[in-house]
Amino acid sequence: MDLRYWLPRAAEVAERWGERFGPFRPHPSHQVDDADFAVAFERFAKRLEHNYPFFHPRYAGQMVKPPHPAAVVGYLTAMRFNPNNHAYEGGPATNDMERECVAALAAVFGLPRHVGHLTSSGTIANLEALYVARQSHPGRGVAYSAQAHYTHSRMCHVLGLQGHAVPADTAGRMDVGALEELLATGRVGTVVVTAGTTGLGAVDPVHEVLALARRHGVRVHVDAAYGGFFALLAADDAQADALELDPAPWRAIAGCDSVTVDPHKHGLQPYGCGAVLFADPAIGRHFAHDSPYTYFTDAELHLGEISLECSRAGASAAALWLTLQLLPLTAQGLGAVLAGGRRAALAWSRLVDDSPQLTLHQRPQLDIVTYFPTPEGPLSMSAADAASERVLRQGMADEHDPVYLSLLRVDAADFTRRHPGAGADADGARVLRSVLMKPEAEEYLPRLHTRVATLAADRP
Repeated sequence: MDLRYWLPRAAEVAERWGERFGPFRPHPSHQVDDADFAVAFERFAKRLEHNYPFFHPRYAGQMVKPPHPAAVVGYLTAMRFNPNNHAYEGGPATNDMERECVAALAAVFGLPRHVGHLTSSGTIANLEALYVARQSHPGRGVAYSAQAHYTHSRMCHVLGLQGHAVPADTAGRMDVGALEELLATGRVGTVVVTAGTTGLGAVDPVHEVLALARRHGVRVHVDAAYGGFFALLAADDAQADALELDPAPWRAIAGCDSVTVDPHKHGLQPYGCGAVLFADPAIGRHFAHDSPYTYFTDAELHLGEISLECSRAGASAAALWLTLQLLPLTAQGLGAVLAGGRRAALAWSRLVDDSPQLTLHQRPQLDIVTYFPTPEGPLSMSAADAASERVLRQGMADEHDPVYLSLLRVDAADFTRRHPGAGADADGARVLRSVLMKPEAEEYLPRLHTRVATLAADRP
């Protein structure tokens, strides 16, 4: 797709549509001189140069990448109309698109009966899920892995819920034995399982947790904000086997009570576009409210009636809808994008295993690789920490051949469990972390690995 061709076409859509309502004179207060705008835009463009190349495979740091061109065109086209998907009359077209997108997402997770909507972020999606957890089990707390995203402990605080951090196992997944002991106390009403932690990319054993939770009469919420779209690959036996993905956790999501997923991560969408889905449509009662000046068209259910958010960008629904027309939610559609990143992560872990300059911290479960420079002498946490930071800084500072990585802070217990011979001379260590969510990383990987290994070997 050539954006230089399609963006002018996008601008024409709203103009042609608006002509049917007849001409009017724009108010002079809106008018801006082109020469003045040119000066401001030049300053604006210069400011944007102070950024990182998220589009390039040499950027292997945080979980950030540009949206698909189809999403850009869809968003900008709909933004000219500026629909608000809080109520149907705020944007009938984009409300319909959102319902279709949500139904498609629900099908990915095997939720035929569902209620849900897009959100401005995964944080808000998880907030809504925990809000329903509180309303469903008043006075009972929420359990989540110690490796879960910090949003869960934060939102428990916001909602006045008691949060319980469950220890993780040696692979960064929720320890089911520790969870069982906690559930036996009767203090927990909902368990949050994570399908792709943002630190390690670990996948909690959803299938095991679900069976345990049901025995205790406890709800299960799946935080699949990061890894949710890997369900596309897990649903295909051949793909799952080739990519070394255990399908059991993903297929168990169909039996859970709610799930969040972020299309603005692996779904190729611009920020912010999250989603929350509930298996039981009746949970809408927890959001029941009235707005005497908003809900007046004949809609079966306004999206704002099942959401804690009010105004939401209809352009987000338009962008996702247009993208899914071209890259459907199948293993061969959008799944092919994720498969490239997964293959890159597996390949890099093997290269690190064979590298004298680098040590693998944990084998990747999705597309996040964690590792650190191999020290010359005995391994210690302080040595791994200092070396990891050095490689990060030197890689970013190199003007001629930069590489962009990120750091993950690991506490002493987790580090020594993975590296038993390490000297515990600190309360933790930072290791290098690379998110290979751009499929271009697969082809670029040999150069990326060589560059990082060279930096690791270039000791001061």
